[in-house]
Amino acid sequence: LSAVGGGWESPRMLAMLAVLAMLAMPTQAAPVPPPAHRAQLAAKLESDLQRLAAAAPGVAGISVVDLSSGQRFGVNEGLVFPQGSAIKIPILIELYRRADVGELKLTDRLPVRRDNQVGGSGLLQYFSDGGSEMSLHDLAVAMIVLSDNSATNILIDRLGMDRVSRTMSELGAGQTKLQRKMIRPEESAKGNENLSTPAEAADLMVRIARCQLPLAAASCASLKSILEIPKSGAFREPIPASVRVAWKPGGIEGAQTAWGLVDVPGAPYAITIMINYGPDDLDAPMREISSAVFKYFAQVARTTPHGTRVPLEYIKKVH
Repeated sequence: LSAVGGGWESPRMLAMLAVLAMLAMPTQAAPVPPPAHRAQLAAKLESDLQRLAAAAPGVAGISVVDLSSGQRFGVNEGLVFPQGSAIKIPILIELYRRADVGELKLTDRLPVRRDNQVGGSGLLQYFSDGGSEMSLHDLAVAMIVLSDNSATNILIDRLGMDRVSRTMSELGAGQTKLQRKMIRPEESAKGNENLSTPAEAADLMVRIARCQLPLAAASCASLKSILEIPKSGAFREPIPASVRVAWKPGGIEGAQTAWGLVDVPGAPYAITIMINYGPDDLDAPMREISSAVFKYFAQVARTTPHGTRVPLEYIKKVH
């Protein structure tokens, strides 16, 4: 080509050369999506739960449900464990169910009798025989908040063990069974234990959180509010007091349990922990497992897809 007219220096030729130069450059790879950081955090939690379960004295079962996504984490979720006082949550569900269908009223009153008074936790064991009456609602509060065994036995007589177990089966929790009153070691020796699995108990807690129970919305809210009344315990200790927790612990010799709903803002979850064949004190493994799960959900709460945190109201607007 000449250097004049339509030669090298013409605007048209210079533009063509620029295009050719661009085409000759190495092709840039398409943008790669950010790595699955959230999946890595979830894998770490799963690994932590396996490690903590293996380190716990006895046998541990754990079930965790992310209430935002439905994702599950667990160890030995299908094993059947003795429940101790955690079985009082199914009793509470049955009480409210029967009230909703009109078979009883929560204001109905029952006497405190000697034949239902037993030791362990609670105050009703110290009441005089027949000297007091309590409403079904107040008996339920004593059962959950004080874990009052005498109050529980009064409610069991009113509701019936078979009816409680039948309702659990109808809710898909066929291995969750009420088979004896509180403080009945002779029944435990016969194998008549109060039972559940981590998975079934977690599913029941999810039902409470979402009001997926045969209850009116107001009854669901009332039931949950009883479970949210503050109580102490190893499960609750790692969770800040500012976080609402609806839960019930349970413990009998050699076993300890906890069923809970933890309302981490932006990352609520359901959790059940069960340990049997253990020593007298199982607080340490309960505390460690609860702490590991809380730290995970606190870590992912209010996060964007890129792992930064923003105020919760902006997260809600996006979703």
